[in-house]
Amino acid sequence: MSSTVTTATGTRGRSARRVAVASFIGTAIEWYDFYLYGTAAALVFNKLFFPSFSPLAGTLLALSTYTAGFVARPLGGIVMGHFGDRIGRKSMLVLSLLLMGIATALIGLLPTYAVAGIWAPLLLVVLRMVQGFGVGGEWGGAVLMAVEHAPKRSRGFFGAWPQVGVPAGLLLANGVFMTLTNALGEDAFLQWGWRIPFLLSAVLVLVGLFIRLQVEESPAFTEVADSGEVDRRPLVTLLRTQWRAVLLAAGVKLAQNSIFYIFTVFVLTYATTVLGLSQSVALTGVLISSGLSLVSLLFFGWLSDRYGRKRVYLAGAVVSLLFSFPFFWMLDTRSAAVIWLAMVIGMIGHDMMYGPQAAYFSELFDARVRYSGASLGYQLSSLIAGGFSPVIAVALLGVAGNHHWPVAAYMIVVGVISIVALALGPETHRGDRREPRETSGSVDGT
Repeated sequence: MSSTVTTATGTRGRSARRVAVASFIGTAIEWYDFYLYGTAAALVFNKLFFPSFSPLAGTLLALSTYTAGFVARPLGGIVMGHFGDRIGRKSMLVLSLLLMGIATALIGLLPTYAVAGIWAPLLLVVLRMVQGFGVGGEWGGAVLMAVEHAPKRSRGFFGAWPQVGVPAGLLLANGVFMTLTNALGEDAFLQWGWRIPFLLSAVLVLVGLFIRLQVEESPAFTEVADSGEVDRRPLVTLLRTQWRAVLLAAGVKLAQNSIFYIFTVFVLTYATTVLGLSQSVALTGVLISSGLSLVSLLFFGWLSDRYGRKRVYLAGAVVSLLFSFPFFWMLDTRSAAVIWLAMVIGMIGHDMMYGPQAAYFSELFDARVRYSGASLGYQLSSLIAGGFSPVIAVALLGVAGNHHWPVAAYMIVVGVISIVALALGPETHRGDRREPRETSGSVDGT
């Protein structure tokens, strides 16, 4: 009997590792596509698609098109969450990767404003929304595949693997941008070199598709399907029975998402427009902090398996809140080394929240509606916080005469909201919500 259990445990462990790596690679490719746009919006799209505006106004408009992707993310989460709960996680992951790859490659073929006039930014917005729809369904499927394949006591660690795909995609996007800028020079890069990173996506998507097609369906969904308990209207059931968990997830995510885009997108604008530094200074800081996240996210996911999701997450929210003003004080020194240190410290606080997040959100919801629940909570917050954070920050910067204090205050406000949401939420790392019949422990008491 014991040898059978040991064999089953070993098999499950191997399967969990294989799925975790596949989730990481696929997620890294999708977020490469998504963050590539964010980097381009902060550095070049204002000049290519909004050339008749001032640098700050052009950047604000470019970041507004960046926000369009976040508007589409909840819709992608709802649609793919619905079908992910009805027909399986794997098929939705394949679809999301295709949508992201096609849209990103087409951005690389777009005419600029000088060639197509108003049609250029309009087409840019449409393709950005397709990107947003795709990534809206990506996160929920990727983390559920990793968490639902994982051993019960290691969900935090294995759930952090697709989270690592986010900084990996960011690292790759900014690394490609920085390499091409240095190799071609800023003039050549602005004329035609910016297209290369977008066209590269077509090759990466083929790699991601090959890997994802090799992965087995989630055991939790398979169990639901085999028992005949697949919900035909998962979103309706979710909003009827676990709406509090959706709101809780959105509130918990608010600080992590807002602060992340301040540290990785807005900082590019602040460093170049306000501080007058070269693009490479801020991009190097993003690369260094993203490289650190490849390790720290896994560590904090593992830590949440030992000490609880809420404890680790709460510590990250507090660190991020307290660091809001010091972050800008360090940027204003204009010292590259101090700026890089500030970005590293900021990302550590972020990673303390993002590392346990996949497991925490997965454990909040019953398996029959888990894809819909995790995706909707995550993407609602992404719309409110992630998409609008760089735009809000740039607008606040303009109102305050390029002074950073309103942006730091904004970071503190979202931090407080997430801390309150965490205080109201349950600890989940000792529970087991994988069983499809288990519904008594939901957040709203149903």
